[in-house]
Amino acid sequence: MKTKILVATHKAAPMPADQQLYLPVLVGATFNDTGQTGFQLDNQGDNLSAKNPNYNELTAVYWAWKNLQAVDAIGLVHYRRFFSESHRRSLDAVLTASQADDLLKQAPVVLPKKRHYYIETIQSHYLHSHYQEPLDVTRAVIAQHDPDYLAAFDAVMASRSAHMFNMFIMQKNYFDAYCKWMFGVLFEVEKHIDITNYSTQEARVFGYLSELLMDVWINTNQVKYVECNWIQIGDRQLVKKAYGFLKRKLFSNVGSDNTHY
Repeated sequence: MKTKILVATHKAAPMPADQQLYLPVLVGATFNDTGQTGFQLDNQGDNLSAKNPNYNELTAVYWAWKNLQAVDAIGLVHYRRFFSESHRRSLDAVLTASQADDLLKQAPVVLPKKRHYYIETIQSHYLHSHYQEPLDVTRAVIAQHDPDYLAAFDAVMASRSAHMFNMFIMQKNYFDAYCKWMFGVLFEVEKHIDITNYSTQEARVFGYLSELLMDVWINTNQVKYVECNWIQIGDRQLVKKAYGFLKRKLFSNVGSDNTHY
C-alpha cells in the first residue's frame, strides 16, 4: 500500500528519515516560503494557502485532497506530534511504513488515542478556550445542510472524550469523503461569521472547529477505525498548559493551549 503521511509545519524543522512515507508540507507558504528544500508547499495547484491563518494545518489537508494523486492512503501529523507504537519521544520512534500498513489492514482509518476531559465536556472545554458564535453557527449549518449529522454532533459536544489534534491516516476513498464533508461544513460556516476583529489566536477558528468534526463524521457514517499511540517531540510545557487551563476556567472563556499553524 502506498501511503503518504503529511507532516504539517510552518517552519524548518527536523523530519522523519523515511521520505517515502512522510511528506513535509510547509503550510501558509503564500506568506512564509522559507525555501526549505524537500518540503512540499501548500500554495501549489488548487490550494487554500492564503487562508492558513484561519485554517491552520487544514491547508495541508486541502492541498493533498486536491493535488496528491496515485496514493492508497493519506495521513496528517504535525512537526512536533507523530503517531508511534512506542512511547519514546524521538523521531526514531515514529510510525513506520510497515506499521502503518498493519494498522490500515485492521481498519480503513487510523486515529490518535482519544483525549479525555474528565471534568468537562468537549463543548465546555471548547467554550472555555474560544468564542461561542462559531460553534453555534457550526451546529446551525449542520442542522440545515447535513441534518443526518446533527445527532452525532450533539453527542460529541456532550461527550468527555474525543479524537483531537487533526491527526489521522485514511484510505484514500475515506479521506476524499471526509474532506468533502468537512470542508463543506467549514466553508459554509465561514460565510456566516465575521472574524475581522478576532485575535490572531482566535482567527484560527476553522482549524479549531475541524477537530470537533472528526468524530461527528466517524460516528455518523459508522466508520471503522483503529487507534494509535502518539508522541510529542520536544518540550510539552505541561506546567504552562496547566496554568493556562486554570486561568481559562477561572477568569476567561477565550484563549487556547492547542498548537496549530
